[in-house]
Amino acid sequence: MENIRIDRAGGVTTVTLARPASLNAITPDMHDELEAAFNAFAADPAQEICVITGEGRGFCAGSDLKAVAASGHRSYPAHGYAGLIERFDCPKPFIAAVNGVAMGGGFEIALACDLIIAAESASFALPEPLVGAVALGGGLHRLARQIGMKPAMGMILTGKRASAAEGLALGFVNEVVPDAELLDVTRRWCGEILKCSPMSVRASKETVLRGLEEPSLAAAMSGQEHYPAFAAWRSSDDAREGPRAFAEKRPPRWQGRTGDPQ
Repeated sequence: MENIRIDRAGGVTTVTLARPASLNAITPDMHDELEAAFNAFAADPAQEICVITGEGRGFCAGSDLKAVAASGHRSYPAHGYAGLIERFDCPKPFIAAVNGVAMGGGFEIALACDLIIAAESASFALPEPLVGAVALGGGLHRLARQIGMKPAMGMILTGKRASAAEGLALGFVNEVVPDAELLDVTRRWCGEILKCSPMSVRASKETVLRGLEEPSLAAAMSGQEHYPAFAAWRSSDDAREGPRAFAEKRPPRWQGRTGDPQ
């Protein structure tokens, strides 16, 4: 990998966008590298959480237009922009640790994650209309769904930049922390997730996201048993281990895999 770094430790994969001189703007080659990195994370049973962050003073400034112009636009990989924005088939959590500017496609990458932890210096925007473009990487749809129509339109139609504190107030940021504490706090969030059953976490994420696509609450509740991660959790070792550990007054020993129903 020439444009990203991948680190794995204790069930957490950290993918660092590593083009700091260009605020980690995404090149055509970078899309393919990120696709491969996220595919490996999704397929690895030992990895439960993926953290995405940036090197230097920026998270991601969006697409590197100079690189696109030099190499010619190539089609995006199977899971869309950055190998992430159309990754609807991975129930494992993604966390964006936003260390600076997250503009355009960079903001869309963050919005595609399940949690956003932001440094105080972070800022977010979909500035495409200011340059005669449209944010087509899912940001228009995700922002409206995550914070509501009117606040989203306020950002989208003006290209307005939101600070980390404003992102927290609007509801698309989970926590704002001093810059120096960003990765430590992100690791704290990872640790809290890792205390939970991996099967329960995956089933919970999938149920929320797929349930939002249902026409009603009743339809979501009646259909959840057919969601793949929900069905896998129901027949898992973890579903039996949780109550057993509680009854025996001991920490649970999660297996994170489907087992034979007993």
